[in-house]
Order: sequence, then C-alpha cells, then structure tokens
Amino acid sequence: MQTRELGRSGLRVSPIGLGCMGLNFAYAHRLSRAQGIGFVRAAVEHGVTFFDTAEVYGPWTNEEIVGAGVAPYREQVVIATKFGFNIDPDTGAARGVDSSPAQIRRVCEASLKRLNVEAIDLFYQHRVDPKVPIEEVAGTVGALIAEGKVKHFGMSEPGVATLRRAHAVQAVTAVQSEYSLWTRQVESNGILEACGELGIGFVPYSPLGRGFLTGTISSVDDVKPGEFRAVQPRFQQAAIAHNLSLVAILRELAVARDVTPAQIALSWLLAQRPWIVPIPGTTKLHRLLENQASAGIDLTAADLQRIETEVARVTVAGARYTPLFEAATGL
Repeated sequence: MQTRELGRSGLRVSPIGLGCMGLNFAYAHRLSRAQGIGFVRAAVEHGVTFFDTAEVYGPWTNEEIVGAGVAPYREQVVIATKFGFNIDPDTGAARGVDSSPAQIRRVCEASLKRLNVEAIDLFYQHRVDPKVPIEEVAGTVGALIAEGKVKHFGMSEPGVATLRRAHAVQAVTAVQSEYSLWTRQVESNGILEACGELGIGFVPYSPLGRGFLTGTISSVDDVKPGEFRAVQPRFQQAAIAHNLSLVAILRELAVARDVTPAQIALSWLLAQRPWIVPIPGTTKLHRLLENQASAGIDLTAADLQRIETEVARVTVAGARYTPLFEAATGL
C-alpha cells in the first residue's frame, strides 16, 4: 500500500486521508451514526488509513463515530483529533479558545473514551490560544506523550514563530492548515518552508476549497442555508460567479488528462511536497474513491507549469473566512 511519512516523524499514512468533520457536522448532508460508522469502515477497506476528527465536531459525536468506525482496524489506522476550544457543555457552542494545561488534559481523557483507544495517534492544538504560552501547551502534550496517552503532537493554523517555539519544546509531527489552489497563503507566510526545515508533515484541510474546486457549485443555490459555507465570503453569489473561472481552468486541465477537476486539485497538492497529506471530506463513497485515485496521478513538470501559468491568471474573489473566523487563526 502506498504511504507518505509526515515529515521525519516516522508516522506513515495513506497519501490521501479523510476529513471526518462533514460526516455529521457543519454541512447540510449529514450521516446518521450508523451511516457514519459504515462510511468510515468503507474508507478503510478502500485504503484510507488517516482519519481526522475533533472534539468540537458535533460536538463530541464525530469522535464517537470515527472511533466506532475504525475499531475493527485499529492497528491499521492513524486517528488525529484536536483540543483547544472551550465548549459549553449544555449547548455545545464553542466559547472561544482554551489551551490551558488542565483543559488539554480534560480533552485528552474525554477523547480517549469517545474514540475508545488507549492512545491518541496525533493530537492537534486546534487553534492557538493567545492567553497560554505555546511552551506550556507543547510541554503539556509532551507530558501526555511521556504518559503514553498521546503519540504525536500537531498544530493547526499556527504562525511560523509560534510553530518554532512549540517545536523547540516538543517535536511537532504535523501542521494542519488550509491549502488548495484557491488558498495558498502557506506558500508565502513561511509555514511550508518551516515545515520542510524542521521535518514536520503538512496536512492541508479543505484541499478542494470546501467543494468549490470539484465544479459542483455554480451559484448560491448549491450551498444549503445553515451550512458553514453559507456565511463565508467566497460562497456569496458575486464571489462564486467570479471564481468559476478557476474551476473552468481545472476542468480544461482535467479533460486533457482524462480525470476530474477534484483529482487535478488533489494531485497538484501531492506534487508540492512528498510530506503533504491532504484530508478531503466527503460522505459519498464514489467521491472518496475519486479522491483516493488522485494519489495515482503523476503530474509532469509540464503539467505543473501549465497549472501555475493558468491559475496565475485568476485572482480569487472573497476572503476564505469571515473576520471572526479569521481572527482565530495564524497566531
């Protein structure tokens, strides 16, 4: 089975993972618990060994689905989950960030139970907490690793300086940040460069632009009310209409290779670094198989140059997040 190593950590996973958030959270089409468990098991049977969840997804229920789904295959898979939010126990609403040592330990114990595992394979700080020195966060996760409750430490959406400070205390195995053909800040803000230098793997979330790069969204009517996407700037009608030019480029490139736009987008990501592992989310088996097949597409240097040339003609309209969401990233 083809695998990729996350940096120089020794942790090897399938080239394409599965972002599990959308199984029962954030999007309109949600699976029941039984359907979600079945889908996770089907993913394993089709070669996925890397599953990404978080306590805030659901909240809490997403971890339970993933844990139950991978239970028959526990030794074959890697589960990543996350800490870092203060979640109201009564409403389930996130009340800001909290990476205090006590909170990290509480989340760890709860996640171990929900996932029904003896150790969390990869434990990400979901968002940087400006109130807690990152050295305390890294040290707390390091202690959990020493205690055998966590195997690897990860960070989501950190800034370069924060990443370096954390890594100096406890080796960071993976950074998870948004990265795709329409969100490329990590190429210019130093994160990809730092990951390469420090031997840290990189895990792009939303590698298909929350579905936009698949070519299945052409107007606001394709985004259901109440979805996470519905309030984001890039999924307003004017931005969608403008950004369809990017999808048209992907379609043209895909036709030339007899693949799909989504496969071009994923194979492009895989070609950027050998330690990049995208985690597209889906609830449909045919989409999962389509995504998995991207790992078998070898883009040539000429292909990659053409993509760069064509995509450079497009200026993406709309911010990726509302100011409130964006404020919680990159600290």
